Amino acid sequence: MKKLLLAGIALGAMVAMAMPASAQVKVGVGGPITGPNATFGAQLKNGAEQWAADVNAKGGLMGEKVEIVIGDDASKPEQGVSVANKFIADGVKFVLGHFNSGVSIPASEQYAEAGVIAISPASTNPKLTERGLTNVFRTCGRDDQQGATAGEYILKNLQGKKIAIVHDKTPYGKGLADETKKSINAGGVTEVIYEGINPGEKDYTALVSKLKGAGVDVLYYGGLHTEAGLLVRQMRDQGLKTVLFSGDGITDKEFWTIAGPGAEGTLMTFGSDPRKIPAAAAVVEEFKKKGIDPEGYVLYTYAAGQMLQQAADATKSLDPKKIAEYIHSGAKFDTVLGTLSFDKKGDRTSGDYVVYVWKDGGYSEL
Repeated sequence: MKKLLLAGIALGAMVAMAMPASAQVKVGVGGPITGPNATFGAQLKNGAEQWAADVNAKGGLMGEKVEIVIGDDASKPEQGVSVANKFIADGVKFVLGHFNSGVSIPASEQYAEAGVIAISPASTNPKLTERGLTNVFRTCGRDDQQGATAGEYILKNLQGKKIAIVHDKTPYGKGLADETKKSINAGGVTEVIYEGINPGEKDYTALVSKLKGAGVDVLYYGGLHTEAGLLVRQMRDQGLKTVLFSGDGITDKEFWTIAGPGAEGTLMTFGSDPRKIPAAAAVVEEFKKKGIDPEGYVLYTYAAGQMLQQAADATKSLDPKKIAEYIHSGAKFDTVLGTLSFDKKGDRTSGDYVVYVWKDGGYSEL
């Protein structure tokens, strides 16, 4: 009996050694899965899930399978904090998100307290990385860079035009509008209108009438695609040919769906199109096979996952503190966005904002 027992124990040990590791590392994806910005939440989700599938096919993170955990913040700051706390309670140590700056900023306070790394693919407000938090990073640029690019284009290419600046009162929208205003004001141009609107409203007739009365040639809008699309549609309905100029908040084809053909000629700032980067070719092809256009922040999210993978490999650890220290060290990461490195704040050491124009339902770099 004793020999049989020992033999059973030995056999069990051999089976256990032969079985693949079942441990999992949870990676949270926080973004607007529902609500008016759900199209951007889908971009983050698609990018994260493709990265997880690819990294798991190669053995996972440090031999552990990546499990993607989705948190819907609906673009609401208080809901974002709830998502962050849920992630923390569930043992999530790494987060790809959030989308909105107004959500990422308060959520990051929770992550900092719990020692969770948060890498935003899309939150551009400078405040996100200006608070001395060592666990916060972003694969996108900042609004002071984006606003400067927009301002430079306006000063160089739209001389003598009447400019109006409107924002949606959010940290992202107002922040971007103010950076653009700062840039054109420094170049000697003063806007004829500056005001905020309430996101979620459907009727902007009064604002459009005001733009018409002031003879505005260019409307710079700091905000997201839903309101931007409605502004364009309602300007055209009133016979206004004013050109809309906006930022990365309209980088989804849904903008065109809302705005209609009147969106032709809309200007927009965004990073150089990652879909055209040679390093992204294989991944872009994988998305296309699934019927997904990796526009907007899809590849920015994928790149955030690549950072985690390469930092884990380099440190031979899944300790968030060690990984954060490695990212801050100036190490270079080979990603679908090209080679990235980060400063002590958690920002990219290089920015690449350019101007795009919308035409025939899509956008292309000027």
